[in-house]
Amino acid sequence: MAEKRDYYEVLGVDKNATPDEIKKAYRKKAIQYHPDKNPGDKEAEEKFKEAAEAYDVLSDPQKKARYDQFGHAGMGGAGGFSGGGFSMEDIFSQFGDIFGSAFGGGFGGGFGSGFGGGFGGGRQQRVSRGSDIRIRVKLSLSDIAHGVEKTVKINKMVTCPDCGGKGAESDADIRTCDHCHGTGVVTKITHTILGQMQTTSPCPYCGGEGRKVTKPCRKCSGSGLIKSAEEIKFKIPAGVREGMQLTVQGKGNAAKAGGVPGNLLVVIEEENDTELKRDGDDLIYNLAISVPDAILGCTAEVPTVDGKAKIKIEAGTQPGKVLCLRGKGIPSLNGYGTGDLLVNVQVYIPKKLDRQEKEIMEKWQESSSSFKPKK
Repeated sequence: MAEKRDYYEVLGVDKNATPDEIKKAYRKKAIQYHPDKNPGDKEAEEKFKEAAEAYDVLSDPQKKARYDQFGHAGMGGAGGFSGGGFSMEDIFSQFGDIFGSAFGGGFGGGFGSGFGGGFGGGRQQRVSRGSDIRIRVKLSLSDIAHGVEKTVKINKMVTCPDCGGKGAESDADIRTCDHCHGTGVVTKITHTILGQMQTTSPCPYCGGEGRKVTKPCRKCSGSGLIKSAEEIKFKIPAGVREGMQLTVQGKGNAAKAGGVPGNLLVVIEEENDTELKRDGDDLIYNLAISVPDAILGCTAEVPTVDGKAKIKIEAGTQPGKVLCLRGKGIPSLNGYGTGDLLVNVQVYIPKKLDRQEKEIMEKWQESSSSFKPKK
């Protein structure tokens, strides 16, 4: 199965985009890939659904906040379309108001007017974005159970202190790009059977920055960025899992020309515990007891994430019996309570006996039928 694309990338918006910008971006994608415009095109249909799924999450403040922190791994079915099995009817039912506002009440009726007039509003200068940095952080079972604050030191691109990220020795050494007139993009209009189609692309003369530097800064050689080490603190909530990715906003590489910095992506690695095994939000411990303890009963001590706990083994406990300590597991990341500690009771059978032990076992074997399983 192909890996899901980032929802912001799907809609072509920045992570700091406003709700209106997200809505406009989705509407633009809906126009581009709508089935009426692409009859029989399965690829366009999938992109149409992909855009709907992205908008379903990014238009909801709670889902968006969750996605920003944990990415696709943290959604866990929170999105209405996250299962991937939604239909076209689902999309039109949930987002019909968007299509209506874009096409004058009916998708088929006003399609040309929405496209030919230069959809998307006025031109804006392209804003650069710094790249993300991905690191891996190992967590103990205790860290996962309680949550933890981590401090990491990473080498990253930061804004040049000498030029403030401008890349030039002074403001006088920066001029507006003559080709794109400072917008950072060039526009091309193509005539089609559906009317005029307007497309934009980064200006090839200024790299989309809308400006040209005539005298580069000596420290950063005109890039506006230098490499530097930085300590970053961030909190990891209780209940995270192996492979989950958390996002620390704005702590990635800085961007050129005062653009938006990238993010720090923290990938979770779980350290194996020597005694407890994780199963979702539950913990499992294999407790070995002797034959006499299983027959007569006893009190045993078992490990927990907070230390030790004593449990009572009832007389006549059978091998394989599972005892449950409620709430001694891992807190749910979704806030649905805490898992349990499941103690799997195993009866230890020794392979070798000394002479006295063997005599006791032989007498026991002959003494009573009550020690034999009943049919």
